[in-house]
Amino acid sequence: MKTQLTLGGAALSLAIMLAATPQALAQKGATPQKKLYCWTDNGKKVCGDALPPEQAARARKEFSARSGRTLNEVDRALTAEERAAAAAAASQAQLAADAQAARVRRDLAMVESYATEADLQRAFNERIVLVEESIKTSTLGQANLRHGLVTLLGQAANLELGGKPVPKPLHDNILKQHADLNRQSQVLRDQRADRAMLDGDLASALQRYRDLKTPPGEATPDAASSD
Repeated sequence: MKTQLTLGGAALSLAIMLAATPQALAQKGATPQKKLYCWTDNGKKVCGDALPPEQAARARKEFSARSGRTLNEVDRALTAEERAAAAAAASQAQLAADAQAARVRRDLAMVESYATEADLQRAFNERIVLVEESIKTSTLGQANLRHGLVTLLGQAANLELGGKPVPKPLHDNILKQHADLNRQSQVLRDQRADRAMLDGDLASALQRYRDLKTPPGEATPDAASSD
């Protein structure tokens, strides 16, 4: 027979003690011990020897009906929004952990790939030269595209001044040249941003390299030289 009691304060302890009857103690080891469930419903503490299905999502405590010992504490079930937020937080944490692991792998590969700090700096300098050459090429391409666009616009303007319509091929060429110029300008902006970051990347890589190369307990070369 399932029973429920609405309890307040110290009555909870008394209910647990009463549940541990001599008959229950005599059955020790015979069958899995019975539980007493306690939860809060509308601000009132409720306990029973069975958990109603409608209370399954509530936070509760589970006690041994034989000894009164706390067996388990169950948090309330999360809402759909809380589950989504928890899943998003777990995903972000995993992404951060993966990124940190990738940084560690890159740092270890850097130490193994470059025997000296000078080798690392030489590799970065080669990257800097390549980016700067790319910037020169893109700058020249941007200037050529701009000159071509100005030429096409001039042709269209002369036709309109002469009272003639702009032919569709010329109109289409102007649109294409303008789109090409916009794409080339974006490429150039990206390349300049990459170049601006390289100096900081080099400084950071050199510091990590020194930290990894320096035996534990010793100061890095920069720290030692500043003393």
